[in-house]
Amino acid sequence: MSAALHIDVRAGDFDPGAELARLEALGGGGVASFTGVVRGGNGLAALELEHHPAMTQAMMTRIAQEAATRWPLLGVTAIHRHGRLLPGQRIVFVAAASPHRAAALEATAFLIDWLKTRAPFWKKEHFADGSSQWVDARKEDDEAAARWEKH
Repeated sequence: MSAALHIDVRAGDFDPGAELARLEALGGGGVASFTGVVRGGNGLAALELEHHPAMTQAMMTRIAQEAATRWPLLGVTAIHRHGRLLPGQRIVFVAAASPHRAAALEATAFLIDWLKTRAPFWKKEHFADGSSQWVDARKEDDEAAARWEKH
């Protein structure tokens, strides 16, 4: 089974409904998705994401291809935004279509876990008081991604 891959790294917003409709049109029995939103709180005014376009596109494509080899998928969508984002704005979207729901759900969890830890984005938090700091990798994200390692 060859899955249709849609990978997009962009500054602008995206429409999750349109992305789901694209996957539903593939005719599978299940479409699962995850939409990530910039968290607020603790005085966060904005989150800035930098990336190397070619490296990021290539890694996101590899992750989608890996998902398509692990599950019987009809389609995969992975969208990640870059630039300056405000709390409450959409930052990432992953979705998978499959003949069966379990594969779609598992592939979606895999996609977000690996995108979170392997896609080369550098994140900087900007706070209302004018300070800023780079965001370090989180242990919890590494642990979530590790469950998908092949043994």
